[in-house]
Amino acid sequence: MVNLRRYRESDLEALYHICLATGDAGKDASPQHADPKLVGHIYSAPYGVLEPEHVWVAEDDEGVAGYLVGTHDTDAFAARQERSWWPTLRTQYDEVPEQDLTAADLMRLKAIRQPEHNPGDLVAEYPAHIHMNLLPRIRGQRVGSRLLEHWIADAKAAGVAGIHLGASSGNTGGVAFWTKSGFTPLRTVDRTVWFGMRL
Repeated sequence: MVNLRRYRESDLEALYHICLATGDAGKDASPQHADPKLVGHIYSAPYGVLEPEHVWVAEDDEGVAGYLVGTHDTDAFAARQERSWWPTLRTQYDEVPEQDLTAADLMRLKAIRQPEHNPGDLVAEYPAHIHMNLLPRIRGQRVGSRLLEHWIADAKAAGVAGIHLGASSGNTGGVAFWTKSGFTPLRTVDRTVWFGMRL
């Protein structure tokens, strides 16, 4: 049985693990990375640290196996990351020799040093954004749909106007899920399909 609950501080390592284990368009990205935390530094951990109230996790008998992270205010979250998240990581990785990192690591490191911003027109219309990842063992059980229902209920209660997200165009299962879940595909840029949902 899979239980959904709000995030706890002790779930942080699970956010890192799941993010890496699903980081290659839904498949395990571990073989591509020498540093197992770089993907999570970008796509999961900052939400647990900076906005834990907007994180839901899915837990089975083996532990946390999925999450939905996000923010109600994309621009405010980006500003908070710039103040309280990226500086420490930049200093930390300045000490790591680049020859110790893989090409995939270096790509993630570039995103830490120079974070990309979500398209401004999407943020204006759909100010919230989310990321969701599930380990294979809990897929196909409506866990993603249930996580999304909880997150949307919270966002609606907070008066959020809309949600956007980016999905890898190579993750056909993910693209199909978001489309079936009520998100509208708006554009594809550099292998990222951008979706939006008005609340």
